[in-house]
Amino acid sequence: MNDRRLTPANGRVAARELMGRVEADRFVAPEAAAVAIPVADLWSTPERTARDRQLVMGEAVDIYERRAGMAFLRARRDGYVGYVAEADLGEPVAATHIVGVPATHLYPAPDMKRPAVARLSFGARLRVVAGSDRFFEVEGGLHVPRPHLAPANRAFTDPASVAQLFFGVPYLWGGNSIDGIDCSGLVQAACLACHIPCPGDSDLQEAVVGQALEDEPPARGDLYFWKGHVAMAVDAEVLIHANAHHMAVAYEPIEQAIARIEAQGDGPVTSRRRL
Repeated sequence: MNDRRLTPANGRVAARELMGRVEADRFVAPEAAAVAIPVADLWSTPERTARDRQLVMGEAVDIYERRAGMAFLRARRDGYVGYVAEADLGEPVAATHIVGVPATHLYPAPDMKRPAVARLSFGARLRVVAGSDRFFEVEGGLHVPRPHLAPANRAFTDPASVAQLFFGVPYLWGGNSIDGIDCSGLVQAACLACHIPCPGDSDLQEAVVGQALEDEPPARGDLYFWKGHVAMAVDAEVLIHANAHHMAVAYEPIEQAIARIEAQGDGPVTSRRRL
């Protein structure tokens, strides 16, 4: 059975490569686009009743249908499928840099005293067209503090360090940004920044990310999975996770988290995986 989260088909249209595998009125080639606002919601239905995930500025998408102000699309970062408001999308971005700090601002000029135009989250993708000692100019004529950007082709080396950038960020179901994030969004941000392929939801992550562990002692970066939840070890005794208990990205002793989660009725750890 096809997973709707990963299958670009909605009955009316489907990706051309799915011909013969799904039913649809039309099989189409995708239209390339990118997110044009700081954070865009990715919805499970065009009625926008349930947010599945979020996409940050500059992230590449493939559009299969435009209908009633919504675009049915697939995110290139992980293959996640859903609906995004057409107004939140723009032309593809040939990104040269990403935001490599928790957050930054876009300015109308290379001057930190000018009112900012927008706030961008870690991972936002931008094309730099010029630079000065203190600012980069990005496509569109706006400016970003130079220390806040990192080359898009240069991987971070430690997923746990990336996760720690989000410490204290409020918990948000389906969130993927510094304004709000959930457990799988945190793990995905950490992995993708290190160029480790990673799907968007914890059940998908548990199936494919890293290597399964048995009795090995915990190590930095290890992933702990429960049914519907994931956390990352920062050392042999403490993990970091976005969770509804703290309603934030928080540190918690590993054994304490395991006991608390089981006591609240969400079951034992289902697996551990090493990146």
